[in-house]
Amino acid sequence: MSPVLPADAGYFFGRSVVELAERLRDGSLTSVELTQAALDSIERLNPTLNAFVQVDAPVALAQARKADELLSQGQDLGPLHGIPVAVKDNIDTLDYVSTYGSAHFEGFRPRRDAVCVQRLREAGAVIVGKTLTHEFAYGPTGDRSLQGAARNPWAPECITGGSSAGSAAAVASGMVPLALGTDTGGSIRIPAALCGVVGFKPSYAAVPLEGVFPLSSSLDHAGPIANSVEDARLLFEVLSGKACAATASDPRAVRVGWIRSGSFGPVDVAVDQQVYQAAKQVFGDTLQEVTELAAMAAGMKETLLILQRAEAYDVHAERMQEAPQLFDQEVRERLELSQEVRGWQYIRAQRAQQQYQAQMARLFEDYDLLVSPSVPIIAPPVNARETPVGEQLIDVRAAVLSYTSPWNLTGLPAISLPAGQVRGLPVGLQVIAAAGEDERLLQWLTHHTPT
Repeated sequence: MSPVLPADAGYFFGRSVVELAERLRDGSLTSVELTQAALDSIERLNPTLNAFVQVDAPVALAQARKADELLSQGQDLGPLHGIPVAVKDNIDTLDYVSTYGSAHFEGFRPRRDAVCVQRLREAGAVIVGKTLTHEFAYGPTGDRSLQGAARNPWAPECITGGSSAGSAAAVASGMVPLALGTDTGGSIRIPAALCGVVGFKPSYAAVPLEGVFPLSSSLDHAGPIANSVEDARLLFEVLSGKACAATASDPRAVRVGWIRSGSFGPVDVAVDQQVYQAAKQVFGDTLQEVTELAAMAAGMKETLLILQRAEAYDVHAERMQEAPQLFDQEVRERLELSQEVRGWQYIRAQRAQQQYQAQMARLFEDYDLLVSPSVPIIAPPVNARETPVGEQLIDVRAAVLSYTSPWNLTGLPAISLPAGQVRGLPVGLQVIAAAGEDERLLQWLTHHTPT
C-alpha cells in the first residue's frame, strides 16, 4: 500500500483549530463547509485507513447547520464551536451506534451521551462519527476489532497503535482536526506517537468517565488527540470543564529529567537518538539524566498488570461465561489470563500503586518535567507480534506499552509530541508532569513547542 501522507492528506492535515475558529467568526468559512470537508476527506481516505467505523452525514450536517445558526445569532459557545470532532467507539454517543469494537455490542445504541460527549455538544462541536477502537480498548496495537484493523497513514501496512487507533489515524491523515480517545496503558499516546500527532493523557479523574466503557477503573483516562498542543489544550478544557488559566512566565528554569535510555525496556537506538535530539530542541541544556526509574520499572509493570487484569475481568466476567466466542481470540486469551488474579494480589497491587504514586511525588520535588520516547519502536506491520530491536526480537505489545503505562499507574499527566521520523515513520516525545499539573504542562508546551 502507498502512504496517504503527505501528498493525499485530508483537508485538516496540519490545520490549526484556532485559525479555523477565526475563519468561522470572520465569515470566510462555515461549520457546514468544514463538516462537508471532513465528510469528503473521510469518504476518500477511510477505505484505506479504516479509521472511522461509523459516519452519518445527515446527523453531522444537521449539527453543523445548528452551529452556523447560533453564530449568526451572536451565540458563540467557545473555541470549538462549529469544529468537527471524532469520538472513539468505546465512548457512548446518543446519535451514533457504539459497538466498543466488539461483536458483543454490534448495533448497540446508547440511551445517552457520555459526559465528555455532552460537554463537546455544549461547546458547539460537531461530532462527525465514531472511530475504531481495539476491542473493548483492551490492546495497544489497534488491529483487533469487530471492524478490523486501523492503518497508519504514513504506511498503511503498519499499525496505528491502540487502542485509540482510529482517532489517531483520523487526525494524522487530516480527516478531522480533533478526536477523543481513551488511555489505560498508553492508548492515546501510543497511536499519537506512531501516527505523528499530539496525544494527551490528563491526570487521573481530570476528565469524567461516565459513559465511557470501562477497561480498568483505577487506570482509565480520557483525553484529546490533535495536530498541536494548543488544539489539544482547547479540547482538554472542554472535556475537563475547566479553563487553563494563563500562567505568568516562571523566572526559574524548568528542571527537566531525561529518563535514562532502557529504563523501561529495550529501545530502538535510532528512535532513542531522534527523540533525544527533539527533547534537546525543546528543552535545551536543562535536560538531566534520571536514573531512579530503572529500579522501579519491573515492579510498576507487575502492579499495573495485576490491577488491569482484575478490573478488566470484573467488567467482562459474565460475557466470558455466557458468550466467550464473541470475543476476538487475542482479547479472549488476555481475559482468560485475567481470571487467574487472586484477591490478595489485587489488594497488594492497590497498596503498591499508592506507594509508586508517593515515590513519583518525591521525584517531582527535584524535577518539573520528565521526558522519554513515547514508544521505543516505530510502527510494526499490522498483526505483527514480534519486532526486532537491535539483535533481539521483542514482544510488540509489551514494547509499545513500556514507556507509557507507568503514568497510568501513577495517574500523572503525560503528552506525546511529534518528534520527527525514523525510517520514514513517526516517533513521539513523551513529556510527563506531576499529578494535577495538567494546566501548567499544556500552557508551558503551548508556548515552547512549534504549532
